[in-house]
Amino acid sequence: MTTLAETFARTRSEGRAALIGYLPAGYPSYAGCVDALVAMVESGVDIVEIGLPYSDPLMDGPTIQQAVEAALAAGVTTREVLKTVEAVAATGAATLVMTYWNPVERYGVGAFADAMAAAGGAGVITPDLTPDEAEPWLAAVASAGIDPVFLVAPSSTAARIRRVTEVSRGFVYVASTMGVTGVRDAVSDRAEALVARVRPVTDLPLSVGLGVSTAAQAAEVAAYADGVIVGSAFVRRLIDAPDPAAGVAAVRALAVELAAGVRAARH
Repeated sequence: MTTLAETFARTRSEGRAALIGYLPAGYPSYAGCVDALVAMVESGVDIVEIGLPYSDPLMDGPTIQQAVEAALAAGVTTREVLKTVEAVAATGAATLVMTYWNPVERYGVGAFADAMAAAGGAGVITPDLTPDEAEPWLAAVASAGIDPVFLVAPSSTAARIRRVTEVSRGFVYVASTMGVTGVRDAVSDRAEALVARVRPVTDLPLSVGLGVSTAAQAAEVAAYADGVIVGSAFVRRLIDAPDPAAGVAAVRALAVELAAGVRAARH
C-alpha cells in the first residue's frame, strides 16, 4: 500500500502539489473504469479517488450523477468498488474511496475499513459524515491502518475547521464552493481564502476540489494548495467519448494536461 503521507512527501520534495483524480467505480464498466484510472496514473495523477456509486448523492453535480446512475443501473456493488481499489492500488498509486456514509453503515463500519485495507486502499473520504458523529469510524480506520479524510467548506466556522483537522489523516479536503461538483469556468476565489484559514491550524496537506478542469486552473490552485482534485472533467471525457477506448484516450490526454499545469506552479 502506498500511503497518502508517502505521496505528499514525494510531491513536496519535488516542489509541487499532488494531482488527485476521481472517477466513479463501474463507469462505463468495471473494466472500463479500471483502464481509465490506470491511464490517469500513467499520465501523471498521483492519488486516485474512486467514487462509490450511491442513489442519493448530495454533493454530486449532473456530470457525476449521470455516470453514477449508469453504474448503478449496471449493477455495480460495493464489492466491485473494492475490486477497483485493488486493481488501481496495484499500480503503486495511493488509492482512496469517496463514499457517502450510508453504504459504509450498510456494509459494516469495521468490515468496510478492513476491506479497504485488504484491497490496498490508503484512505476514505466521507463527505456527509461529520466529525461529531465519526467515533466508530475513526476507531475502525485506526485499527485498519487507513486514513479518514474529512471536508471543510467556505461556511466552516473556526471551531469546525479545528475539529476537522483534528480527526483527519492523510489530507484535508478543501471544498472550494458550497455547491455541488462540476466543471466551472473559474475556480472559486473562496478556495484560496479557505486554505489560508485552515493552514495555521494543521500540518496536514490541504487539497482543493470542486471546479478544477483545465491546466491553467490546476496551476492556479497548485500555487497555494498541496493537492489539486479533479473529478467532473475526467468523468465528462468518458461520457462524451464514442467508445470506451476513446474514453480512456481522452482521460489520458486530460491527465497529461493537468499534470503539466500542476508542475508549472512551483511551491
